Amino acid sequence: MLNVPAPPATTAVYSVRLATCVVGIISSLLVYAYLQERIMALPLTTDAAGQPVFFRDSLFLVLQNRLYAALAAVFVLLWQGDRSGMRPQAPLYKYASVSLSNVVATWAQYSALAWVSMPTQTLGKCAKMIPVLVWGSIMSGKRYTLSDYGVAAAVAAGCTLFLLAGNIQAKYSAEQNSLYGLVLMVVYLAFDGFTSTFQEKLFRGYPMSTYNQMLFVNLTSACISFLGVASSGRLAADLQLCWQYPRLFIDASVLSAAAVIAQFFITYTIKEFGALVYATVMTTRQILTILLSNLFFAHGLTVQQWCGAAIVFSALYLKSYTQQMSRRATKPAAAPLDNDNGPASEESKAFHVAAVALPQTAQECRALAH
Repeated sequence: MLNVPAPPATTAVYSVRLATCVVGIISSLLVYAYLQERIMALPLTTDAAGQPVFFRDSLFLVLQNRLYAALAAVFVLLWQGDRSGMRPQAPLYKYASVSLSNVVATWAQYSALAWVSMPTQTLGKCAKMIPVLVWGSIMSGKRYTLSDYGVAAAVAAGCTLFLLAGNIQAKYSAEQNSLYGLVLMVVYLAFDGFTSTFQEKLFRGYPMSTYNQMLFVNLTSACISFLGVASSGRLAADLQLCWQYPRLFIDASVLSAAAVIAQFFITYTIKEFGALVYATVMTTRQILTILLSNLFFAHGLTVQQWCGAAIVFSALYLKSYTQQMSRRATKPAAAPLDNDNGPASEESKAFHVAAVALPQTAQECRALAH
């Protein structure tokens, strides 16, 4: 007689796995966000004249982040026994095209925190759906629904209210420098949209595994970052700062490790529970990021700014709910999906995952390159 697990036990196991993923994603990304702001926005110390000393070379952080991610990919490939994954499955310039846009996007993301607050950046990231929508339509010929455009409009309206209704500057930044931070956020959004499009084409064009792309995209990203830091003449100064202030090196190491850990949780969550569960978790994480940043760094958000944030997150939660209802309504007639319980079309799924503004879109999550 077969021993079939009882439904309560199966439900309990499912709930434990889901709770583990939720806690893993949220906790690791909260650490990631906190350390970004601490490294880029707070002074390391004060000099002899009493002036604050800041770390400002965000490209050095990108370099360290990419080295950690490449090392993680090597460990996974060795553990899987996938020796072929240690060799490039596409011309290196193909990986480099993804890497270049990814490095620029991450550099802009880190650098912006020197000029604008984390809540401002978090709300700005929610607008990444707009360039993804534009690039997807122009470069890949994707089509989106009216509700997709409605969510994008609500997010744009909420972000605009947030920007206009109160202080958006970083703690030690002059008010007039906030514009520079916003320009960096626009650069981040534009290049992040490019990254997801290039990465999707790389997956479709060559038979490569997730960790093969993770390895070579991050290796080429590390090379690009190293060349940028070395050519700027700041490499020796950055290493000296890490030696002089061990807290900087420790914070940067934990930040990189948290980013890698988060991506493993994200990949598993999308595979096992679907893009909609992931989207809901990520929206919740964004809210907690704003709350904790306001608590730890005392940004003093106004009531109008909280209203703007509420508009953005309400639109994202509504998007998750409507897509879940649509999935349930069409499930009996739908074709089988590849390990995903998300929207019926690949275009809508990619758009929705991009809409929650993570450090990555669906393709980036699979590649673990951020």
